[in-house]
Amino acid sequence: MTRKLPIGIQGFEGLRKDGYVYVDKTEYVYRLVHEGKPYFLSRPRRFGKSLLLSTMKAYWEGKKELFAGLAIEKLEEGNPDAWKSYPVFYFDFNGANYRQQGALEEALNIQMKRWEREYAINGEHGSLGERFQSLLIEAVNKTGLRCVVLVDEYDKPLLDVIDHKELQEHNKDVFKGFFSTLKSFDEYIQFIFITGVSKFHKISIFSDLNQLNDISLDEGFACLCGITESEMIGCFDQEIGMLSYCTRFRTNMQNTIIPA
Repeated sequence: MTRKLPIGIQGFEGLRKDGYVYVDKTEYVYRLVHEGKPYFLSRPRRFGKSLLLSTMKAYWEGKKELFAGLAIEKLEEGNPDAWKSYPVFYFDFNGANYRQQGALEEALNIQMKRWEREYAINGEHGSLGERFQSLLIEAVNKTGLRCVVLVDEYDKPLLDVIDHKELQEHNKDVFKGFFSTLKSFDEYIQFIFITGVSKFHKISIFSDLNQLNDISLDEGFACLCGITESEMIGCFDQEIGMLSYCTRFRTNMQNTIIPA
């Protein structure tokens, strides 16, 4: 029977609900959420970072049914604090074109407006950073739980304008005013995970968050994204067998001499 392979699928919830093959990385998610708070991970594009953050989002939102049969379900067994629905602020900087002045501010503004509607906040006044602070406070007050902040491809607004020095400096300043909130409002935050292709040392995500744990080269999390050889063989043995058979069949056909 042909199985559904998750080619180009970046959403964990859709992947699980629609029956796609999933290489179980939830043991690593369990370790991350229980061992620390602020993390940074650098990996190349198309390496599974968005799927990882989508998995974390589902975990922190308490969607236990999506994790049925996975490692984290057993690891969380008996934990009374597991599967609570935390307020999650997921920033996705993929997709937009940041080569125009104000594009980054507009992307953040769209996110803020959506969450302000969700938490019934009037966000017409104040800077983007101040509006985010208000959201963190209101989310904690309304849910009784601290906030989770997930940032996917934070560096795209910087890499898009790498040949435009003035605009890149502008986007760095926007980040400086916005994400400095993550340090000053630490008491309202349960967990932070930031991903990117590269690490810009001189912007506030790293200079202000001096306690940020960079696991990019941590051997213990080397297999967090991507697929190892053993995972490939263990999870896709059926497809590898079919591919091997088709390759042998085609080779035999090419080598067969058909009489005239």
